[in-house]
Amino acid sequence: MTKFNNSTTTHREVEVLEALRRLGGSARNSNIADLLGVSEETVRRTTKALAKSDLVRRVHGGAYLPDARVDAGVFSRIGQRSDEKSLIARATARLIPDGACVFLDVGSTTAFVAHALRKHENLFVVTNSLNAAQSLAKRRGNRVFLTGGELRDAEWGTFGPESEAHVRQFRFDFAVLSVDGVDVDTGFLLSAPAEAALARAVIARAGSTVVVADHLKFGQAAPLVMCDGDAVDCIVTDRAPERNFSEKLNAWHVKLVNAGRESATC
Repeated sequence: MTKFNNSTTTHREVEVLEALRRLGGSARNSNIADLLGVSEETVRRTTKALAKSDLVRRVHGGAYLPDARVDAGVFSRIGQRSDEKSLIARATARLIPDGACVFLDVGSTTAFVAHALRKHENLFVVTNSLNAAQSLAKRRGNRVFLTGGELRDAEWGTFGPESEAHVRQFRFDFAVLSVDGVDVDTGFLLSAPAEAALARAVIARAGSTVVVADHLKFGQAAPLVMCDGDAVDCIVTDRAPERNFSEKLNAWHVKLVNAGRESATC
């Protein structure tokens, strides 16, 4: 358990440490701010001070306790190419109306989408991501369902047959999914079997499947086919892909939203 000295730790720092414990040992700054009723800037300043004493570890947009049973990899992925992911997230959020039923997966770009949806109202959210659930629970009339299954530290999400059975109970207006690669011959790719199996179950229940992926995912290899190209309705990216990918997306009837330009409707 993380130790701290009450004689040198401020009241606000103690509050942030306790908030992190209540949130499972890790959280985005926005979640801590909501729990404590303070600004995100206050949380950033406080975690910066706590990090100097090795009481927390800071990552882009959040923090975690050193002794928390969480793989820091999920948070480091959130910090990679954060500007591009924020751009993609804002464009994706514009596609989703208030009151929609939405599935969000555990991807790092999807974590940004969850944050971008925080001003939406009355969302019906199903997710296997603890980060997404924390971002949207108890906000603006939202209902949030966290899927069952095994909690995996590396992704900070739930997977397995229980998760797949759970999502089959719903009919999603939008499924927002991340990928590890896009291939012109085989479609949309992932690296983990459990992620691919869950994604397929979600796609089967989705009115509109939206893939969120930065431009580096085009041409990136991964061992598993999440789905064929024509199973996706829309892809939101930060930069237009090379011509061969644009032509293939058109052949698949996949709407391309370039978040670097004015957003379109999927």
